[in-house]
Amino acid sequence: MTRHLSRRQSRVWSREWWATEGGSVTAEAVLLTPLMVALLVFLAVVIHRGVDARLRLDDAAHQAARAATLHRSTAAAIAAARGTAGAALAQAGLVCRDVTTTLSGTLAPAGAVTVTVRCTVDFGQALLLGVPGGKTLASTASEVVDHHRSWSGPWTTP
Repeated sequence: MTRHLSRRQSRVWSREWWATEGGSVTAEAVLLTPLMVALLVFLAVVIHRGVDARLRLDDAAHQAARAATLHRSTAAAIAAARGTAGAALAQAGLVCRDVTTTLSGTLAPAGAVTVTVRCTVDFGQALLLGVPGGKTLASTASEVVDHHRSWSGPWTTP
C-alpha cells in the first residue's frame, strides 16, 4: 500500500531533500553551463551562415537582373545574368553547388526582367565540426529596362 503525504508533509520533505543535497545542483550547473554556451555558439554560427548566404544571394540576383537589362538580345541577357551571378557569388565568398540562373520577362524598353538565382549552400565548409548537407536557397530580383535605351536620334527635347 502506498502512503500519500499531506501537502504540509510534502513541503517539509522537499525542504529536507534540498537541504541534504549540499551543493550538488551548483556543481551540475557549473559543469553543464560551458556545454550549453558552446551549443548556443554553434547554433549561432550555423544561423549566421544561412542568413549571410541569403543576403549575398539576394545581392547576386539583383546584380544579375541589372546586367540582363543592359543587353538587347535574350541570349546575351541570359549569358550576362549567369556570368554576373557567378562572379558576384565568387566575389562575395559564397561557395555554391549547382548554381542555376533563370531569366523571364521582356527586354523591350520599359519592360521588366526577372532573374532567379538558385544555389545549394554547403554549411560544413565554414565550421570546424561540420554540419552535414546544405540548403538550397533561391532569390529573385526584377529590374526595369530603361525606357530611353532604344532612342537612336539626337538628344534634344521636343
